Amino acid sequence: MTSFEFATAACVVFGAGSRRRAGELCSTLGRRVLIVTGTSLARADWLLPLLEERGIAVHQMATAGEPTIPLVTRGAATAREHGCDTVIAVGGGSAIDAGKAIAALATNQDDVFEYLEVIGRGAPLREAPLAFMAIPTTAGTGSEVTRNAVLASPEHRVKVSLRSAAMLPRIALVDSELAQGVPSGVAAASGLDALTQLIEAYVSRRANPMTDALCLAGIPLIAQSIRAACADGAHAEARDAMALGALWSGMALAHAGLGAVHGLAGPIGGMFDAPHGAVCAALVPHVVAANLRALCAEDAGSAAVSRFSTLSRLLSADGNATPAAVAPWLLDLTHELGIPALRTYGMAARDVPPLAARALQSNSMKTNPVSLTEEQLARIVEAAL
Repeated sequence: MTSFEFATAACVVFGAGSRRRAGELCSTLGRRVLIVTGTSLARADWLLPLLEERGIAVHQMATAGEPTIPLVTRGAATAREHGCDTVIAVGGGSAIDAGKAIAALATNQDDVFEYLEVIGRGAPLREAPLAFMAIPTTAGTGSEVTRNAVLASPEHRVKVSLRSAAMLPRIALVDSELAQGVPSGVAAASGLDALTQLIEAYVSRRANPMTDALCLAGIPLIAQSIRAACADGAHAEARDAMALGALWSGMALAHAGLGAVHGLAGPIGGMFDAPHGAVCAALVPHVVAANLRALCAEDAGSAAVSRFSTLSRLLSADGNATPAAVAPWLLDLTHELGIPALRTYGMAARDVPPLAARALQSNSMKTNPVSLTEEQLARIVEAAL
């Protein structure tokens, strides 16, 4: 049996309507809260009376788009200025990553590059972060149960992680009803991001029995629910399934790692104003096809290839599906859900070589099921253009 370790949010509260417990749960963390949302502060209006009735002081901060290093640095200063002891993030993966980083940097006041991976020293945090609660409003990144925050550095045109086990949320409150009203395009991109994370974790070189269990349950759950969830935001059963699948995807990726999809998505997100989930969705069919070709060239009978057989059956619910069916199934799904090609974000053929070169340096490439060359990565991006 493979040895493994597993750590996630200290407390996961899941279920439709569970947001009504937010005040009670927050009161166990602190008395002065910074609420971090996406673009609209109104997304957290429901939370304010629940905190106020518990006597909890509230300050708010909106974040536009995916979090940047300057933004979270300002947020950390805001938390200190108001004497906050707790951060609550309400929103998609970007808001949650922003809140997670703000909670960490509020107590660790050194130059942020001391702690950042790739473009910094990657040193461990010196002080415990502020208490942090994550309340996702989209079913996507699973950031509510991971230990890192992905931050963009406009200066370097790259996305990097701020990472520490101490950054795991104290509480992850997952209420699928909060996804009501999310535009279908956002639901599709975030849902496909969650599916991609489960797929990459399942075929990862670091997969273990715990992550396998999560992936084997989560992949068919999302595959069978994502169309309904995107077509009808009021479909309660589909919303619940997507929220649970996304939660499991976060747990799985945090322990098994990811692969070439996320290895490429990081540089793309750093160089172009492109939403992470949509980028992953555009890439995943082509990465799966490239991985399978490379694995079969090495050993068509390997255990790694057999995982693609299982993956094909999980996605299609067809007991006779072959590994070769995975990429076409995913490509059909992305087309059906309206995922745009990468050229939509201003990418062109001239951008492919530097993107492929940067992707080779990504930590996610270390757990891809097979080593891919810069040329193979370039062909993947070209196919997704």
